Amino acid sequence: MKCKICFHESNFIFAATILKKYNIKYYFCDNCGFLQTEEPYWLDEAYSEPISISDTGYLQRNLYLSQKMTILLSIFFNKEASFLDYGGGYGVFVRLMRDIGFDFYWYDKYATNIFARGFEYKDDMEIEAITSFETFEHFVNPLDEIKSMIRISKNIIFTTELLPYPIPKPQEWWYYGLNHGQHISFYSKRTLQYIAKKFNLNYYGMGSLHLLTNKNIPKVMFSILKLDKFGFHKLLQIGLKSKTLDDNTKLVGGDSERNIY
Repeated sequence: MKCKICFHESNFIFAATILKKYNIKYYFCDNCGFLQTEEPYWLDEAYSEPISISDTGYLQRNLYLSQKMTILLSIFFNKEASFLDYGGGYGVFVRLMRDIGFDFYWYDKYATNIFARGFEYKDDMEIEAITSFETFEHFVNPLDEIKSMIRISKNIIFTTELLPYPIPKPQEWWYYGLNHGQHISFYSKRTLQYIAKKFNLNYYGMGSLHLLTNKNIPKVMFSILKLDKFGFHKLLQIGLKSKTLDDNTKLVGGDSERNIY
């Protein structure tokens, strides 16, 4: 099977049972360190619910990332610009970021926008940076998705768990997502460095948080993200005006409703 990142030959490494009934094969690329499943014929069933029932950390993760992004976007990007959450799920993150004061918009092929209705991405928008959380492992054709993002912005902030080494067996790593079958692409640091070079971008990794960008940023600067533990994000929010009230006025077409809080 050809690697979907570098197109070298990938080698069968193991098989695993997903959705408790499909025995599928996994292939690893020695050239770029990418692990992929066989062609995922089961995805229609896997996405019968876009957000897996097992994703109990969905809200906690969005709250945590809103704090991290307040710091990262305020320090490294133009905080007055527009941003896009690519693969935005139910719109929770977009709503959180707009409530903080960032001009965020939503896009998702599969999920229904519930919490950020009225703030869907349109093709003519100028976007400073894209966020894309817990999406890369879902991509059937990662390079096509990344190309689509780069056409919108050359700054892509995303999360995914890096493939450990040695490569864990199916029951040794929770991130394979065998119960829901939605995780089909797994990246090592080497994979992400390869992708960055292919698109003439810089890659910065901070645990499970990653950045592809045309900016040159001293790596030491990313230590500032750890200051969210001390409330640094709250200090930065002082310079932002929440869009909660203005959004309400825009959406209802007149005076703001009194029950938004």
